[in-house]
Amino acid sequence: MLELVPFLEFYLHQNIPFPNLDTLSPPHLFHTHFPFTSLPQPVIDSQCRIVYICRNPKDVFVSFFFFSQAKSPSLSIEEEFEQFCKGVRVYGPVWDHILGYWKASLDSPKRVLFMKYEDLKRDSSFHVKELAEFIGCPFSPEEETQGLVHEIIKLCSFENLSNLKANKIGALSVGDVRFRKDTFFRKGEIGDWKNHLTAEMADRLDRIIEEKFKGSGLTFSDS
Repeated sequence: MLELVPFLEFYLHQNIPFPNLDTLSPPHLFHTHFPFTSLPQPVIDSQCRIVYICRNPKDVFVSFFFFSQAKSPSLSIEEEFEQFCKGVRVYGPVWDHILGYWKASLDSPKRVLFMKYEDLKRDSSFHVKELAEFIGCPFSPEEETQGLVHEIIKLCSFENLSNLKANKIGALSVGDVRFRKDTFFRKGEIGDWKNHLTAEMADRLDRIIEEKFKGSGLTFSDS
């Protein structure tokens, strides 16, 4: 994956200058967990299109907890939850991260596409076509009739990707940190937080989310 879609953080960890995007042959595709305000200046200057995908913060926490446990178990779920609620994360508070791209998408809708994982799961066809339009590669009527949208959805599905041999064997390295490839795929389900958070934990996070997102127009459903 890193060979096909370079990780922006790789340049930071390896202390390698980020390339001038205008000098690369298009199209070029990168992925990152950087907050919008921390994107490398060449990315900002290039006016490239940005696709941001987020999900319900309660599911974000559960996903992160199990990922971190697979990498290096250290804190209990209660301890990790306390850190999460305080915004102590590698990339900063999750609500600031989400709001940064949300506001950018409102300010520059032709440049930043804001998507929710829950929406992608519920109506994959609509959002795949929306994404195609956004990047300037809309489907033709003939392609839609031939079922190309459905084929892409099937190819990119959690079920297909998680069962590929290339994603089940081996590891990826970012700086001095190695990640087993199979740790990137767990369940991919909406609302799995209900199986791991107590009612008190869920209520606390709901109150934080309501406070942080108040007035933004951004909401998340629980199922």
